[in-house]
Amino acid sequence: MVNHVNPIDYGLPARTNLERSGENHFIIVINRKSRIIMKDGDRILSIAEKIWLKAPTITISLRSTAPVCSKTIAFLKTHNIEVINT
Repeated sequence: MVNHVNPIDYGLPARTNLERSGENHFIIVINRKSRIIMKDGDRILSIAEKIWLKAPTITISLRSTAPVCSKTIAFLKTHNIEVINT
């Protein structure tokens, strides 16, 4: 069951699409057609760090409709962010 989360509660911009899947799992959702590259990976990591400041036990995943660069997948994996392609 997926519930939408208010990103403002975690110090994030209101346009950030954030969902809760389970008790301790958040999903950052990016719906677009263009490829997700390392610059986007840096931005995703900064979003995750802001969430971890408020809730350090949360696990975070990225769900995207766009293809994700393999270098970005490896970067996010080293920071414990799972990538889910839909």
